[in-house]
Amino acid sequence: MTKTDTTAVTATFSKKDVLAVNTLRMLSIDMIEKAQSGHPGLCLDAAPMAYVLWNYHMKVDPKRPNWINRDRFVLSAGHGSALLYSLLHMSGYAVKMDDLKQFRQTDSLTPGHPEVGHTPGVDATTGPLGQGIGMAVGMALAEKHLAATYNTEDYDLIDHQTYALVGDGDLMEGVSQEAINLAGKEKLDKLVVLFDSNDVTLDGPLANGSVETQSYRFKGAGWNYLLVADGEDLGAINDALNQAQKATQPTLIEVKTQIGHGSPQAGTNQVHGSALGAENLAQTKDFYHWSQTPFSVSEDAYAQFKQKIEARGEAAHHEWLKLYTSYQRNEPKLAVQFTPEMGAKLDVSHVKLSDETIGKKVATRVTNSEILQQIAQANPSFWGGAADLSSSNKTQLATTGRFNPTAPANRNVWFGVREFGEAAALNGMTLHGGSRVFGSTFFTFSDYMKAAIRLAALQQLPVTFIFTHDSIAVGEDGPTHEPIEQLAGLRAIPNVDVIRPADAHETLGAWQTIAQTTKRPTVMVLSRQGLPLLAQTSATKVAHGGYVVSPVKHTASDGILIATGSEVQLALAAQVQLRAKQYDVSVVSMPSFELFDQQSQAYRDQVLPPKVDKRLSIEMGSTFGWGKYTGLAGDSLGINTFGLSGQGPAVVDRFGFNVATVVARYEALWKKAE
Repeated sequence: MTKTDTTAVTATFSKKDVLAVNTLRMLSIDMIEKAQSGHPGLCLDAAPMAYVLWNYHMKVDPKRPNWINRDRFVLSAGHGSALLYSLLHMSGYAVKMDDLKQFRQTDSLTPGHPEVGHTPGVDATTGPLGQGIGMAVGMALAEKHLAATYNTEDYDLIDHQTYALVGDGDLMEGVSQEAINLAGKEKLDKLVVLFDSNDVTLDGPLANGSVETQSYRFKGAGWNYLLVADGEDLGAINDALNQAQKATQPTLIEVKTQIGHGSPQAGTNQVHGSALGAENLAQTKDFYHWSQTPFSVSEDAYAQFKQKIEARGEAAHHEWLKLYTSYQRNEPKLAVQFTPEMGAKLDVSHVKLSDETIGKKVATRVTNSEILQQIAQANPSFWGGAADLSSSNKTQLATTGRFNPTAPANRNVWFGVREFGEAAALNGMTLHGGSRVFGSTFFTFSDYMKAAIRLAALQQLPVTFIFTHDSIAVGEDGPTHEPIEQLAGLRAIPNVDVIRPADAHETLGAWQTIAQTTKRPTVMVLSRQGLPLLAQTSATKVAHGGYVVSPVKHTASDGILIATGSEVQLALAAQVQLRAKQYDVSVVSMPSFELFDQQSQAYRDQVLPPKVDKRLSIEMGSTFGWGKYTGLAGDSLGINTFGLSGQGPAVVDRFGFNVATVVARYEALWKKAE
């Protein structure tokens, strides 16, 4: 296995290159002006570095934008999307001039911020600052891991660079620090970050909000640091990229620019996030001696891109296909694993519950660990890690070691105490392709990950987020570690499946569901305390989100107890007591609101008959959101305050999660109705 070809790109830049750079600038500001919305500042000052990178260095095939061995490009400063769309158009992607004219309009291919899967050639959805560089780190992790797994002495099947373009705002976000430390630790030498260093943010000069020296910061995190003093110097940018590609560390190239270069408002925050306006636009075009009509491109400018990025990418892809054909013939065992579909779905057909699980009280985090080991053995593309909590989350894969610079084929990533950076990297690992990944931490710390979980949902990424220590049953660690509002908060994110299994059966069922899930992330919420294996629960029914675990004895129902997780056993115990009091109630396990809501109305009515209005939900968390299942005549036993420090069982009892309280709360529904 070799490093990417580091033969220097030699170039003598000409007037045609300057024409191409200025074409990118003018297309971008024409888009923004037509939309009367956008961010011209970055588009004007970062066009030279973007042009040199794309037209002289990037290995992509615009006609086949999802080729797995292409270079990746993440516009972390996603507000500069007009520049990216101009690059895509000029480079031959399926982004037409009419698409540029529809910038920021409803249903266009050119939305306000880049969206992966929507616009051909966009490798990540960006805009929330800092997350782009985090996802780029994840892509570089995936490249390093897949290369170590599948490359051989004769075949460099995975061998590409990951590039990101960041701004001052990106590097102010805390997640960027988590990301750069992770990248430096793992020596991600194929990661190159271009820093548009213009010293201006939306509100004003950067100095008003930051005094960091980025060279110190990145060097301290184990990065190679390069400086381009003049962002208009194409040769210096090219030289820096050549040096970066020879480095044995990730590289930051700080390119000093003037925001909105060439406009009357250059160097100020006034050019950051508003259309230039007719007068300023005219003066900007005068600065560049630009006389072409809006949205016009000369044949010479098109030719600059076609002769370089298009021709180079098509040739590289063609050579790779020949390599892959030979690989399939000469490395058949590896080729069976390395397919275009690898990582899409998981094979869990072999997964079974162990004898240790059956007949004993076992925490769902422990059952989950046993399942993870079996999944990893049958799925080479399955890997992940934890935020320095794998021993507590029980997510360490036993048959492999720690991913590290000398053993990147290993499948346990030590993300460190960096939950947000972990989640952003998981998104990038998934975006890269070829992997199914998981990450873990304590449930209460999911708050640190929430923005990245939201972005996983928006990008339709099947990342599995594993959260343990799911409730006040954590006990002695107290209210700081006892999740209350987290279930409701994560359930509120569109396109996320939140699953809180009641026991080992449902934990297995959760993974059976995850295995077939390819367009949305899943949140697993698992217990630390031991839970009995319930005879009534079902692995297969988890896919329905909710189901009757114990029906009524007679035709007419007096009510329904609805519970999740560890509270299902409580609901079953309360059912016995209520029957002794002549209340014939059913018990429903609701491991996933989202999966239940996807079922047919007929199925949902079967589980929660509309005529049965005496309903009580039981869950050790916020009651927010339960009303849609309990109705106006129902009630929710939950927790709407912070938790308490003490022994777990005592804390659980203090908050009323016992049979006596459940029975009393249910009986109160009848008294209220009288």
